[in-house]
Amino acid sequence: MPDPTLEREQALWAKGYRFVAGLDEVGRGPIAGPVVAAAVIFRPGQEPLEGLRDSKIMSASARERLAEKIRRAALAFGLGAASVREIDRMNIRRATARAMRRAIASLSTAPDYLLVDGTAFPELGHAHEAVVDGDALCQSVSAAAVLAKCVRDDLMRRLAGRYPPFAWEQNKGYATAHHLETLAAQGPTPHHRVSFAPLGQPELFS
Repeated sequence: MPDPTLEREQALWAKGYRFVAGLDEVGRGPIAGPVVAAAVIFRPGQEPLEGLRDSKIMSASARERLAEKIRRAALAFGLGAASVREIDRMNIRRATARAMRRAIASLSTAPDYLLVDGTAFPELGHAHEAVVDGDALCQSVSAAAVLAKCVRDDLMRRLAGRYPPFAWEQNKGYATAHHLETLAAQGPTPHHRVSFAPLGQPELFS
């Protein structure tokens, strides 16, 4: 797949939307850890940022270097998260929307249009467009994905220091075989999502 472009952002700039924010999240699927969202606004008319591509296919070191480049190039960027407790209380979709709203609220420049990866979120309260595979197609969405992944991965590495057997520095909270084996042997931590399978089956840990 070709690298992401600014074509959608440029089309919106041409329509009069000055502050177009790309929005993406990381961490909807894991059984441990928060969901993290990021929003990125590039300057209207700026040149494409070199090196941007789907964050999932980049090495960790390449993502970190690119994240610094994004922070320097962006007009504004914001981050937001929803905790494990919020995920369990309100479900992952609503918690993701909350993380996204927090990312938008933390922007130093208010967006007038959003490009959201994958799925529409009417509850965001902004004019927006859902772009399937947006992190692979739109530079602002791709940039948001990179920032969100770097932040969440760093958090999971730090949590791994408190719970070494779960190897969160490697699996980032996803349900790998090792993670599930450790979960069965030791039971859940406060950072596990009890509403997610297999955490919703307490008999497995008795």
